[in-house]
Amino acid sequence: MMNKLLNYAGKLFFLVCASALTLTAQAQNASTEKNSLSPEERQAAIKYLEETRQKVLDSLKDLSDAQWKFKSAPDRWSAAEVAEHIAVSEGTLLGLVTDRVMKSPAAPEKKEAAKDKDELVRNSVTNRSVKVQAPEMLKPTSRFKTLEETIKAFNAGRDKTIEYVNTTQDDLRSHFGPHPIFKDLDAYQWVLLISGHSERHSLQILEVKADPNFPKK
Repeated sequence: MMNKLLNYAGKLFFLVCASALTLTAQAQNASTEKNSLSPEERQAAIKYLEETRQKVLDSLKDLSDAQWKFKSAPDRWSAAEVAEHIAVSEGTLLGLVTDRVMKSPAAPEKKEAAKDKDELVRNSVTNRSVKVQAPEMLKPTSRFKTLEETIKAFNAGRDKTIEYVNTTQDDLRSHFGPHPIFKDLDAYQWVLLISGHSERHSLQILEVKADPNFPKK
């Protein structure tokens, strides 16, 4: 009788352990599925980051020193100052995503209100008719000595942003950060904003270059 009880207890223990392991694996899989970006979301964000990187680089291509430093008015930024702002903002905005938005409590109840903001961010950030004052910490202060140094800093920051998007398992759709214009944006939308921000300012560089007094070389 005792042997039968021990045998039964052993089988029961095995079944309980097996069930626990199965449930744990299922929970981990569910967590991964929930937390990971979909392949389509990941690909779209990376594509946008690469496209807007190229727009910045194209806007700065073959600038002479005179063109690099030209200002259309004393209160306007030069291409050098705009490019510095782009480069500095890249790391600052990614840090905002990883160190603040993602460390805020998950708020899945905000998803419904934010679900249609992806395209809003992409279409609105580049609208140069809406003027926005840059925060003091992101204003140009001659941090970089040359065009090449500025481009190197920007590319390094953009590489880091792309690497994060390409590898992260963070639940970007459940963590939110307030934006002064768009209100609550999820972390993925903040990544889209990084792309849009650089494109916005590449357009600003094109405005500088379109000035009638812009040096010929």
